[in-house]
Amino acid sequence: MAPKKRTRSTRAAKSGKDDHAVKEDSEMVSAVEPAAQTVRGKRKASASDATGKQESTKGEASDGRPQYCHWLMKSEPESRFENGIDVKFGIEDLKALPDQTGCWDGVRNYQARNFMREMKEEQLAFFYHSNCKDPGVAGVMKIVKEAYVDHTQFDKKDVHFDASSKPDNPKWSMVDVQYQRMMKRFVPLSELKKYHLQHKTKGGPLKDLALFTRARLSVQPLTTEEFDFVLSLENKDPL
Repeated sequence: MAPKKRTRSTRAAKSGKDDHAVKEDSEMVSAVEPAAQTVRGKRKASASDATGKQESTKGEASDGRPQYCHWLMKSEPESRFENGIDVKFGIEDLKALPDQTGCWDGVRNYQARNFMREMKEEQLAFFYHSNCKDPGVAGVMKIVKEAYVDHTQFDKKDVHFDASSKPDNPKWSMVDVQYQRMMKRFVPLSELKKYHLQHKTKGGPLKDLALFTRARLSVQPLTTEEFDFVLSLENKDPL
């Protein structure tokens, strides 16, 4: 009997990903699973909103830690079965959800979880296709609900069940994201790596890009300069 494919459209605002290391550029991340708490009535970003020109760039929190306002979040667009469940979730799956909104569940890495806990509503993130034949930046999405308890950690039938996490002291969080738009052209990992190596040698905004310095993380911070540069590549010919 063929394995059951996980249904991701029954709870309209839940999506997920995480850092189970599988390939050089990615980790296993759960797919966006619609949630019962769909975020509605939020202002939808226009095409100009996806330019990353937000008022804050990278500041510092009161404890001296850097504060970010842009992100890169990885998910798998190709079918892969784990415990009989297909964990596939690409940007087209997010786009197909009610209100084009889902929760980013399944993160099981503390650093990635902490980054999600720093996210604020209206911040923009790249949807990055990971653990696939052609990894890279596929589109732009917006944070529409800040971090809250990830329900999948308590679901014994879910591939991201965590028996060590307790309802009175949950370990894992998730955020809700909303599709904004596709990139004008897909920006592949191979192209980003060329710029990263160039910028490491000659200077440039991608010299310290987390995609290469913290490659295993499925949720990564971006400076405004990094976000803007990657976004600008959609208007350029491939390197």
